[in-house]
Amino acid sequence: MTLVIMAAGMGSRYGGLKQIESVGPNGEFIIDYSIYDAIKAGFTKVVFIIKEENYEIFRSTIGKRIENYIKVEYVFQNNDNVSISIPKDRTKPLGTAHAVLCCKNVINENFAIINADDFYGRDAYFKISNFIKNNKIDNEFAVIGYNILETITDNGSVKRGICNIKNNYLVSLDESIISRDGDKLFAKTLLGNNEIHVDKNTIISMNMFGFTPKIFDLLEEGFKDFLNNVDATNEYLVPIEINKYIKKKLINVSVINTTSIWYGITYKDDLNLIRGEINRLINDLLLYANVFLNFYN
Repeated sequence: MTLVIMAAGMGSRYGGLKQIESVGPNGEFIIDYSIYDAIKAGFTKVVFIIKEENYEIFRSTIGKRIENYIKVEYVFQNNDNVSISIPKDRTKPLGTAHAVLCCKNVINENFAIINADDFYGRDAYFKISNFIKNNKIDNEFAVIGYNILETITDNGSVKRGICNIKNNYLVSLDESIISRDGDKLFAKTLLGNNEIHVDKNTIISMNMFGFTPKIFDLLEEGFKDFLNNVDATNEYLVPIEINKYIKKKLINVSVINTTSIWYGITYKDDLNLIRGEINRLINDLLLYANVFLNFYN
């Protein structure tokens, strides 16, 4: 089974490479915990999507030490990895959907995707691996769902995919900017200007999806439409494309809720929180005590 880790983002709100920010007691990165949980859940290959200029530092700090435990491949998110021409004056990364599309030539099986700077929790990996291992329908996908309260920060607004669900399947997936005002939550969709109140029991997506190779055909076709309207800043995003395919009845996406708690780094001030939570998981639950021994020796 293959896990795709999207690690090409620039971290504009964070101000640096979040992917190699130390969060564990022995210098571990979030990616270390992600791969550790993925291996426990049965994944046998990881594909890193990175910027080509970050290859040396990424492989020396992350790739080399895990190569003895899981098969590793690298895909560069650039204009050479897709068959469709991209405007030469475009310098901003084209988004997560473009990143996944860049993997088309290295993946022929069901796979999962995650963000490099998100801590998803072990239960989430077991649930998504169970889905991709057993799924035999090429237009049947899955997303791991988290309670919105487990995914927001006190340090600023965040981007989240709001799941509208019926009978455990997505009816729509609205990529939105979530903000907090006291004990109230508000959302403004990326494709609209209206701000709405959000219920605290809302289920959201954090970009942990289970896909079949069918996704590449859909993304390639959708990328043509995206390029017809491309400008200097807009992005080709997985949640927005998934929402389009649902509306067109091209796919079904089951929502798999997890008991895991999500942690992530959007802002510098989020670091202390996630470091404290990882220490709690190690000391109280003994979940990650051996990550250092496995990957750093």
